[in-house]
Amino acid sequence: MSFDRRTALRGMAIAGLAATALPGTAAAASGLEFHLRHQFRPFDLIAPGFVQHDAPARPGAVTIDNRPVAPFCAVTTRSSGAVAAGLVGEGTSVLGRYENGTTTIEVRTGGATTVVASAAAELSEGAGFAVVVNENAVTVLADTGAGWQPLLTNRDGVRALIDLRDPNVLRELSYGYENAQDRVRAGYYGQAGVRDPHVVQYADGRPYIRDNKLYLTLTNAGMGFFQQAHWGVWTLDLADPTRLTQVAQLFFARDGVVLGDHAGQIVVDGDEFVLAMSSWGDFDFAGVHVRYTRTRANVLKGTHVLPTKRMPLPTTVSSWDPALTRIDGQWHVAFVESPAQSPAFVFHPALARGRTLESLAPVGADLTLDQTEGTIIQRLQGKWRVLTSDGDARVYRVYDLTMRPQGTLNAPYGTNIPHPMVFQHRDRYWMVTFDGTQFVEPVLGYGTHGDFIVMTDS
Repeated sequence: MSFDRRTALRGMAIAGLAATALPGTAAAASGLEFHLRHQFRPFDLIAPGFVQHDAPARPGAVTIDNRPVAPFCAVTTRSSGAVAAGLVGEGTSVLGRYENGTTTIEVRTGGATTVVASAAAELSEGAGFAVVVNENAVTVLADTGAGWQPLLTNRDGVRALIDLRDPNVLRELSYGYENAQDRVRAGYYGQAGVRDPHVVQYADGRPYIRDNKLYLTLTNAGMGFFQQAHWGVWTLDLADPTRLTQVAQLFFARDGVVLGDHAGQIVVDGDEFVLAMSSWGDFDFAGVHVRYTRTRANVLKGTHVLPTKRMPLPTTVSSWDPALTRIDGQWHVAFVESPAQSPAFVFHPALARGRTLESLAPVGADLTLDQTEGTIIQRLQGKWRVLTSDGDARVYRVYDLTMRPQGTLNAPYGTNIPHPMVFQHRDRYWMVTFDGTQFVEPVLGYGTHGDFIVMTDS
């Protein structure tokens, strides 16, 4: 996709700035001062813990007796000089192939095979070979000794012939390969990077922590734009914050397809989980909205495909980045309001509240801003606040529960629009966020960010 969201987000080239005061606001919303502790890049073609097949390669063309329930998966192996891998079925297949100095992506439907994309490549025997499916985008990668690198990717050509989001199509496809060498692994896709962290919390705002591990959701960046990303649940070991582990894969059924909607929050409400997410899974510049569902299924582990419905937010424009907390018997929902996504993105923070999620009324919004997202509701030193990230001013803004400005957070502000996911554990405040570091952007385009960043106030 030729669109680069950063052309619409001003000031993203500025990195590493500390939060500073703007005219008319306090220099800081509290006495907290956050410092960078860790920065690293989670990267897995197949998510550890979600491998569905791992066995020695067999000769010839092989169909594996496993399949994904969502079109977010990968097959990895080693090249024997000519190799193919992907999803196969009776008369239907979606494969990445390497042979005679050329890599291709081919789709077979109705007994006819169409090569939808090709590129020159040179793979020696024994080189790593992988095919990743993210929604309808198929990417071929190779590892010649310096880590996985994409050779070729295509979405539009694949989608013109088949819709992998359709559960009727997907249930007829299994993992498969041809002429593989060494071992073959297949399973649910991991991530090229992570973003949009949001702590799993109880309805009253307390973070969900088990065995000193914080549960949080992250957007798992795919090999491309927003539709190629999906949602995952992770744990962060608070004794060793470099240990970030995915424990659940979350996908959503709506409008007859299975999507990777993401950028939201999970709330533990009694014996139910409330999940709210943004409809980025089928974004085509015609609007975004917040969806939600309630379930008793344990969404903090395993793989799930959940039906959702639109959250009745009190807005007539697009919305995303929902944050939910029940305060004094009322649900407070912070979110991003966006009157435009084309030709430029315009978005600002807003807040609603109501006795139920179905009876929300507007509280307020900051209409003076137009590049502000990553809304979070959090208690800072005993006071409830709405936090948000201002990509223009390069600061984390703070509001009270009437959406009156209360200053900014004193914390480093990196690239992209990093979300201010602050939480308290014992006597320390933490912030987890992300940056805009891409993965091989010249091939894959915008959307493969970012690094995971951990800060603390002491």
